[in-house]
Formats: sequence, C-alpha cells, structure tokens
Amino acid sequence: MFKAIVYVTLRESVLDPQGHAVKGALHSLGFDEVNNVRIGKYMELELGTNDRAQAEERVREMAEKLLANTVVEDYRFEIVEG
Repeated sequence: MFKAIVYVTLRESVLDPQGHAVKGALHSLGFDEVNNVRIGKYMELELGTNDRAQAEERVREMAEKLLANTVVEDYRFEIVEG
C-alpha cells in the first residue's frame, strides 16, 4: 500500500490575494521578516496498490483531472509507503 502526499500551489505568475492578506496580518503581529506568503492545498491519498509506478501514474492523472487547476496551479506529489 502507498500513500500519496499532494501539494497544490498557485503558479508564481498568478496573484495570491489570500497569501497577501496573511502576509499583512503577520506584519501587523510584528513578523516583519516575512517577505512573501503563498497559500496552497495539502492532500493525503491512501492508494490501494502495491505498484509504485502505477501509483505515480494514477496520482498524476488525478492531479491533472481534478486536484489541480493546471491553468493557474502547479502541483507536486510524493509517494510513500504506508
């Protein structure tokens, strides 16, 4: 069995208003060293396969079709045993 850990973030070229708001809030709390904040999504998927190559291919398909809007978002994933 494998578990996929998927991270989805806005592309660098896309404005991140939520990240900008968090940065402003951090500054107002005295954390002035924060230069930039990008907000993203984190997902864990339990996969019912023992084939790592198949797991990677299926997670890539899931990300492309549903988990990420590839027009404005980037994604990356890790496959771990578990």
